Amino acid sequence: MSLDRTVMMFAGIMVLISLALGFYFSPWWFLLTAFVGLNLIQASITGFCPAAIVFKKLGFKTGVAFE
Repeated sequence: MSLDRTVMMFAGIMVLISLALGFYFSPWWFLLTAFVGLNLIQASITGFCPAAIVFKKLGFKTGVAFE
């Protein structure tokens, strides 16, 4: 799996987890959803993505978005 797809999958999983936590436990967990969304916007504008850096160090092959 490429780095790009891994980052998108990780972001999607984080959104779904935070939505479930916000629904079942506390609405404060929705802040995690907002953080993930803002990070996606920031990464699309600047090209800097902390998750991509971590996954790259873990050995995922670079895709076209995070070269």
